[in-house]
Amino acid sequence: MDNRNIQCLGIATSPRGDGNTTILLKKALEGAAAGGAMTELISLNRYSFSPCIACNGCYKEGRCVIHDDMQAIYDKLLLADRIILAAPIFSMGMCAQAKAMIDRTQRFWATKYILNKSVIADKDSRPPRKGMFISAAGSGHKGVFDGAIQVTKYFFLMLEAEFAGSFCYRQVDEKGAILNHPGALKEVYEAGFNLATS
Repeated sequence: MDNRNIQCLGIATSPRGDGNTTILLKKALEGAAAGGAMTELISLNRYSFSPCIACNGCYKEGRCVIHDDMQAIYDKLLLADRIILAAPIFSMGMCAQAKAMIDRTQRFWATKYILNKSVIADKDSRPPRKGMFISAAGSGHKGVFDGAIQVTKYFFLMLEAEFAGSFCYRQVDEKGAILNHPGALKEVYEAGFNLATS
């Protein structure tokens, strides 16, 4: 399928509207656009939604019974061919905003594993779905990204999207500090381009 048809969704989860991970995400989306993708960036701090309440309501039809802004996010997740999740690390894990969104995608897990249906009903007529993860952490701890990467892999598994890699940067803490790392900006730009053209 022609790359012009690729839909690439970037999800900025940082509570800071212009934080380091959002800067990286915008650069990755620039790369995806250069690769021919149609891109969209959404910021979770502009949406209002509750955490998952573990009611198992989604077990019946694969739909979440909570009606809030997650409904709009679900639509975007289902339409995207490429997804870039950008989340900073707080207390050795991805920020609460990102985790709350991922927990609410339990409806897709229910579709796959309770109802035994495909999450993407028209996947045979669409490009194979793929996703990548971008993160930054103030800590220099060797394993600071391990937990977040595992959660992201699970997120993409539920969405029937191949995990295309992670781009994580330690000791990037102060607002805008990533701008002092041109190598990181170049790396995510190229990753976005490759994601769109792969």
